[in-house]
Amino acid sequence: MIKVNEELCKGCAICIDFCPVDGLLYINEEHTNAKGWNPVLCSDQEKCTSCSLCALMCPDAAITVFR
Repeated sequence: MIKVNEELCKGCAICIDFCPVDGLLYINEEHTNAKGWNPVLCSDQEKCTSCSLCALMCPDAAITVFR
């Protein structure tokens, strides 16, 4: 399971590129955070493998992975 801190996320999509599960992470085009960025969301927590690649690659430390 992952938790994205939407206020820290700038929607750079690096996490999306490194996620091994296609389509699991996506940019939320319907919501912006306080800084005006569209944050990343997880489409299905059950499909997350908790590999932590998204959290490791996030330049803003906006992702926390729970196992």
